[in-house]
Amino acid sequence: MNAVPESKAAVTDRSDHLSGAENAVLRCDELIAGYLPGVNILNGSDLYVGDGELIGIIGPNGAGKSTLLKAMFGLVDIRSGTVTLKGEDITNMKAHQLVSRGVGYVPQTNNVFPSLTIEENLEMGAFQAPAKFKERFEFVCELFPALKERRKQRAGSLSGGERQMVAMARALMTEPSVLLLDEPSAGLSPKLQDLVFLQAQQINKAGVTIIMVEQNARRCLQICHRGYVLDQGRNAYTGTGRQLADDPKVIELYLGTLARA
Repeated sequence: MNAVPESKAAVTDRSDHLSGAENAVLRCDELIAGYLPGVNILNGSDLYVGDGELIGIIGPNGAGKSTLLKAMFGLVDIRSGTVTLKGEDITNMKAHQLVSRGVGYVPQTNNVFPSLTIEENLEMGAFQAPAKFKERFEFVCELFPALKERRKQRAGSLSGGERQMVAMARALMTEPSVLLLDEPSAGLSPKLQDLVFLQAQQINKAGVTIIMVEQNARRCLQICHRGYVLDQGRNAYTGTGRQLADDPKVIELYLGTLARA
C-alpha cells in the first residue's frame, strides 16, 4: 500500500481510531481475508461501531469495502483477525447464526425475491421467528408506509429504489441490533439515492445501528456519524463524517474520484 499522507483532521493511527472501541456493539480487529487462496483483499482492516451509530465505509473501487462487510457477515473467510459482537467472538460464524444474534445484512444486488409479493418477501425475512411477523410488519410499515399499501404487489415489478426499500425492510424483520448495508444507492437515480439515504437515517433513528458501504462518498459522509476510508484493504483515514468530508487530503485522494451526490 502507498504511504498515507499526514492529515490534521482525519485519524490514521490505529490506537487513536480504536480509542472508543471498548464498548463497541460490533468490532473488527486487523482482518485479513480474501476469496482465493493466497490472495488477500483485506490486509489488516479495523472497524468498530457503537450503539446507535451510523458508520460509513468509503474508498476507491477494489479497496475491499464490500469484502469487509461480507467478512463481518460470514460470507468471506477471515484468515486472521477477529470480529466481535457485544463482546462475543463471531469470527467466521455462519450468516444464519449471525441473524439469530441480531445482525442484519442487505446485499447490493439480488436482494429481493422477484417472484414473491412484498408481503411474502417480508415473511421470508421473519423465517426464524414467524410468530413475530405481525409485530415486525407493523414496525417496518411505520418506516415505509408504501409497503403496507402495496403488500400484494410482486417485488419483480418494483423500481430499483422500491426494491431497495423492500430489501432493507426484510432485513429489519429479524429485529437486528446492527444492520449492514452494501452499496444501497448503487444504480439508482440521484433522486432515489437521496431517498435511500433518508431511509437509512430513519432506520438509524429508530434505534438500529448501521454500517454502510457506499460509493456515493460525499452523500454518505453527510449522514454518517463516523467514516472509514479503505484503500487496498487497509484503513487509510478515519474520523467523523464532517472531518473526512472537509479534510484536504481525503478530498484530493478519494472524494475527487468517487461518486458525487
